[in-house]
Amino acid sequence: MTQALGRHILCEAYGCDREVLNDVRQVEKIMVAAALAAGAEVREVAFHHFSPQGVSGVVVISESHLAIHTWPELGYAAIDVFTCGESVDPWVACDYLLEKFGAQNVQSSEVQRGLLPPDLLKIQEERVS
Repeated sequence: MTQALGRHILCEAYGCDREVLNDVRQVEKIMVAAALAAGAEVREVAFHHFSPQGVSGVVVISESHLAIHTWPELGYAAIDVFTCGESVDPWVACDYLLEKFGAQNVQSSEVQRGLLPPDLLKIQEERVS
């Protein structure tokens, strides 16, 4: 049996509020709030507004990251929420984002990251001991 180091949510959010998706300050505020709502520890934040429209940004958390790129003209946002460990549920952050962006149609999937076989975990544990 393998054990995953992290969970990565890939989310396609359609029918979002176009004004919100084009407001870099609002997108940043919502992304940080989503991380906190999920119980993550925020480390760094970087967001950029493109001309004539669109926002990209990342919230670096102790547990990994939340990232977004928006296409306000399409009401679309590409969202990723990646968490490591057991203390933060990436779905809590993702659901928060979808609600705040007003997404009408969503396609999401979860990918397990860092699938390590038990024998590799044992080797790593022996090196640490």
